[in-house]
Amino acid sequence: MPLSAETDTTTPRHLRDKYAIVGVGETKYSRGSGLTTRALATWAIRNAMEDAGLRPGDVDGLLSYQYGSDSTPSTFVAGDLGIRPNFFMDVHGGGSTTEALIGMAMGVIEAGMCRTVAIYRAFNGYSQVRIGGTGVRAAIPVVGDALHGRPYGWESPGQWFAPSFMRHMHDYGTTPEQVAMVKVIHSEHASNNPKALYPKRVTVEDVLSSRMICTPLHLLDCCVETDSGTCIIVTRADRARDCRHVPALIRATVGRCCKPRIDMHYQAGPISTVAAKYAREILWPNADVGPEEIDVTGSYDAFTFTTLMQLEDYGFCAKGEGGAYVSDGTMRLSGKRPNNTSGGHLCEGYTHGINMVIENVRQLRHDADDSCPVGADGKRIHTHDYREGGCRQVRDVELTANLGWANPGTGSALVMRRG
Repeated sequence: MPLSAETDTTTPRHLRDKYAIVGVGETKYSRGSGLTTRALATWAIRNAMEDAGLRPGDVDGLLSYQYGSDSTPSTFVAGDLGIRPNFFMDVHGGGSTTEALIGMAMGVIEAGMCRTVAIYRAFNGYSQVRIGGTGVRAAIPVVGDALHGRPYGWESPGQWFAPSFMRHMHDYGTTPEQVAMVKVIHSEHASNNPKALYPKRVTVEDVLSSRMICTPLHLLDCCVETDSGTCIIVTRADRARDCRHVPALIRATVGRCCKPRIDMHYQAGPISTVAAKYAREILWPNADVGPEEIDVTGSYDAFTFTTLMQLEDYGFCAKGEGGAYVSDGTMRLSGKRPNNTSGGHLCEGYTHGINMVIENVRQLRHDADDSCPVGADGKRIHTHDYREGGCRQVRDVELTANLGWANPGTGSALVMRRG
């Protein structure tokens, strides 16, 4: 007989709040870094170590991910930084990998294989290896998994995901105007983020009048492409107390949870239902909180639609009500549950999800790196004035959720709380 969440003794609730993210670091988000991925990685990891108050000898684990050989392995990066790993691994993956690697970091530390793990993502996603069917990827032969998509014109993520988006519109009456509000709200947040590649605020009309890329996606429904390096550092909560900042304690994580089929997910369950339907059954019991208790979300926004569909299937609103949820002001900085407070992939930069984890860590510290004045103690004095060019720190953040996405059939998630 299958075990329920209530009776399953393997549910890792003993890990709740036992691990924390103690350091975060980034390079600038650009469209032409002029640097190798090796240089971007070392820059981001060094920034994260400085943020945590750690030295190279304090970090003995490295995890990285790449998609189509677009990054530099951790062994090279470790040598450049003076880190001697007791554990390292470089995995293949894009979206949904960040949360999965956080779970792996917890596991290898729990197993005694290392003490502190740096997780990084470095790639020149605009100037070198681009995700769509352009640049280096255009020459990839039609073999393996590509046989399920490329012969039918599914060359890029927008084309792969569009049928799910269209079906959602058909089934639930979701309108382009509603979905465009995801971009509008994220652009408002980005306008208060000095790091954002696209800090300009846009309107619904701007989104709908931008050129069509792949029905129903306009240009401004799609994420930006950027070059960057990003890093987070995970260690035990008892060690985190010695680091520089209030730790972001890890309540629960879900990594690469899938629908019954991944390659042709539409053959197993509604095409407009995503992997979050299954991930939520792991996430909320393990975190011992529900979606109604979350203060800030970071929902993967490769496209405006991915945010809408995940928020629905993780239970932040009922199925079919995502259009209303993303367009009624709930996600704004001044709303009930702000989403992607840095501007996310649509406006800040595209990192396969790790920058939204970084942002939620800063929100939990109550120290978003916005344009608010800095006091004599070096800390920002947040005004909570959310007009353009102002504050993006949400008041009294205690719980955050990150909702990762690889495709409609695969997802990941993370719940953190202020330590």
